[in-house]
Amino acid sequence: MEMFAGYDYLVLKAFANRGVIHSMGCQIGVGKESDVYLVADETGKQYVIKIHRLGRTSFRKLKEKRDYHCHRHTVSWIYLSRLAATKEFSFMKALFERSFPVPHPVDVNRHCVIMELVNGYPLCQVHHISDIPKLYEELMNMIIRLAQYGLIHCDFNEFNIMIDDSDKPILIDFPQMVSTSHSNAEWYFDRDVECICEFFRKRFGYESDLIPDFDDIIKVENVDIIIGASGYTQLVDSTVTPQRDSTNSEQVKNDLKDVHFIEKKAEHIPVQEETNSVVTTEDKHIPVHGDEETSSVVTTEDKHIPVHGDEETNSVVT
Repeated sequence: MEMFAGYDYLVLKAFANRGVIHSMGCQIGVGKESDVYLVADETGKQYVIKIHRLGRTSFRKLKEKRDYHCHRHTVSWIYLSRLAATKEFSFMKALFERSFPVPHPVDVNRHCVIMELVNGYPLCQVHHISDIPKLYEELMNMIIRLAQYGLIHCDFNEFNIMIDDSDKPILIDFPQMVSTSHSNAEWYFDRDVECICEFFRKRFGYESDLIPDFDDIIKVENVDIIIGASGYTQLVDSTVTPQRDSTNSEQVKNDLKDVHFIEKKAEHIPVQEETNSVVTTEDKHIPVHGDEETSSVVTTEDKHIPVHGDEETNSVVT
């Protein structure tokens, strides 16, 4: 989306100045809400950068479904994308610190999150598992454990679960998570459970009696309140104070100036229609890391394009 072009540059410049990234590689994922690219630091270690792009044509009702904007009547897609990235980083950091199988969060700036590169495949691309009942049990236990910490993923499906070389699941994509105190919490919980049941039934012909019940969940920590997840209630534990955005007030002011400047430049830019191009392969797994329901995957040789400094580069991504 052209309206994000200037904002993308500001993010890459900020990450480069921090020394977080030194070069940028190929695009490895495209979804409804984000684009995913490979990046690397000065030592050549690879990471993933997830660039949130809320407001694509097929996802215009997002303002109604999520409360990032605190029910404001007018708010920009650029600002909502920044809030989504901040929320995702907060969720990922909290879960990683509590030993959940999630990518290691590295940094966040504006509408972008940098995280560990997961060496695995989306569950939707996997057709053989050495121990199907074990994987099923691990996924159900993950849904239960999330709820015990006051969180529901709300999109717990084969597109947001990576499987590594040891058949261990790794959970990704977190902006849509809600609190177990949410008015529709039980419905979201049951939907996550049903997504896994249905996938295992169709893909592996496997059914189990292990079906978690929302009413049986016993909370062990109010992470939803600590982070400020959608739908949380202070009545659960009045002694817990939600975390404020770790970004200082000066950074917030600068970000808002960026948003207003870019929006002014992009006022007359028409919204581009979302493409549905798909690249297929013959019985090969393509590592994809990032957004759900990847609509296209682009693979290239492992080449990177320097993103910081003003020097010219002759690197080409093929």
